[in-house]
Amino acid sequence: MKKVISTLILLCAGILMLTQCSQSGSDKDAALTDSSAVQSENLMSDKAELERGKYLVGICGCDDCHSPKLMTPEGPVIDSSRRLSGHPADMQLPEINHSELAPGKWILAEQDLTAWAGLWGVSFAVNLTPDSATGTGAWTPELFIKILRSGKFMGIDAGRPILPPMPWQNYGQMTDSDLRAIFSFLKSLPPISNKVPDPLPPVEMKKG
Repeated sequence: MKKVISTLILLCAGILMLTQCSQSGSDKDAALTDSSAVQSENLMSDKAELERGKYLVGICGCDDCHSPKLMTPEGPVIDSSRRLSGHPADMQLPEINHSELAPGKWILAEQDLTAWAGLWGVSFAVNLTPDSATGTGAWTPELFIKILRSGKFMGIDAGRPILPPMPWQNYGQMTDSDLRAIFSFLKSLPPISNKVPDPLPPVEMKKG
């Protein structure tokens, strides 16, 4: 009788262990499934943000000033190999007619629209590609948002203002999510090494 009882006890223990192992396996499978679902959801979210950023960069006209152009019989077109890399470092500025920059007269643009001359001097469109040394590679989403909200170069409170014709006053009113989407798209671009010149004050607006 004792032998039968011992056998039953061992049998019950074995069944309990098998049940626990099966439950543990199910829990692990469920955890893996949940993890995969989260990863898939994050990827979908990242893709949606990237697409949103691409759309916003297009309709906000970022290429107009920040992308070098190729001159064609129909006028300038975006140079896709240097998209959003800013004013080319090796481009020579044409001669500036200072008499045309007087109040009530003209604001002048270099032919690919990456350099602009006005009463403020000469401003150059910055490199928006994620090159770590000459572009936005070291920027964070928070810094990008601060730059556009504050209108200060590199977001430095005591620094110089962002110069015309950059319409930061308009872009700074966009939502944080839209600005983050734009930044995500910029970070997805191929990095291009192009050190854009510093702005020139009015007295230094000479031929480059």
